[in-house]
Amino acid sequence: MNLAIAEFTGTALLILLGNGVNANVVLHQSKGNNSGWIVIAFGWGIAVFAGVYVCASLGGDGHLNPAVTIADAVKTGNWDKVFTYIPAQMLGAMTGAGLAWLAYRKHFDATENPDLQLAVFSNAPAIKSTFDNLITEIIGTMVLVFGAFSISGAKMNDVGISLGALNALPVALLVLGIGLSLGGPTGYAINPARDLGPRIMHFILPIKNKRDSDWSYSWIPVVGPVIGAVIAAIIFKFMH
Repeated sequence: MNLAIAEFTGTALLILLGNGVNANVVLHQSKGNNSGWIVIAFGWGIAVFAGVYVCASLGGDGHLNPAVTIADAVKTGNWDKVFTYIPAQMLGAMTGAGLAWLAYRKHFDATENPDLQLAVFSNAPAIKSTFDNLITEIIGTMVLVFGAFSISGAKMNDVGISLGALNALPVALLVLGIGLSLGGPTGYAINPARDLGPRIMHFILPIKNKRDSDWSYSWIPVVGPVIGAVIAAIIFKFMH
């Protein structure tokens, strides 16, 4: 199957399940309302497992993340996939966010707090500090990318990282660990598509009583992960 279609499908599933657990925990009258951070972290871990596994089963690399794709290009020097994977990942993220909204549409209507509605789609810092929030996203993505490269067994002479089906579970556990350990300050976007795609859908969708989409913060979950991913790729390349 076309690699871009595989990335689209895997990313859509990732965001559907990820935004879905966000909605289950934060939206009013949901059966999982107020079940807490551990449920969110586990939900996102399972979302990563499902997305990577499905993408790999379709013949894809299982990046599901523009930062991972860019890091792979930095490591290998091959930038061809960047221009096909990233649009597919963004469209997949938007599709997954739209499906999560459909699944929880009545609960969005029942939730009068517009900040909680936005929290389903995108990240926001617990304490707003541009420098600190950026550093947190950089560190979290460094852990993700370095760990993913190590899990995949990628070497300097490989054509690129492929997070195949056998790697789906350890990568999911890595994301679970990042969420539990490093997710508190910013909500651990660690993936530009994971934040920007759903944020665009929040802006577009007819959500009752919604607020603005907080575009002033939106660059941090994009720039931070890209910087962190590039640093991780350089370190990994140097060490191998």
